[in-house]
Amino acid sequence: MSVTLEDARRVIAAAEARADEIGQPMNVAVVDAGGNLVAHERQDGAWIGSVEISISKAWTSRAFDISTKDLGDNSQPTQQFFGIHATNHGRVAIFAGGVPLVRDGRVVGAVGVSGGSGEQDQTVAEAGAAAF
Repeated sequence: MSVTLEDARRVIAAAEARADEIGQPMNVAVVDAGGNLVAHERQDGAWIGSVEISISKAWTSRAFDISTKDLGDNSQPTQQFFGIHATNHGRVAIFAGGVPLVRDGRVVGAVGVSGGSGEQDQTVAEAGAAAF
């Protein structure tokens, strides 16, 4: 069980709708159960520097089956995952905007969003995940 291209398109459309609502262009990436990119879109005006960040957020969320916001909260000094961002060749993203995609109680992929503040990225990612 994984994320299909149709699923990814639905997640991206919902995320982009939310980004439009808040007036912040975003990059939105969706990965499958193996952490492989299924689809990515960069809205007009979204930062090109956020393309890879959105993909890394999606990958991280799937790799650890946790939102990147929660992983970030748990990776601060004195917390249990401090230093995790330095693993996996630096691919681990520890700031808001990555959310697992769950089907029948199992994580089968993730969405990653980048282009705004952490709060903006998170709300857009959550909107995408809700459409899954």
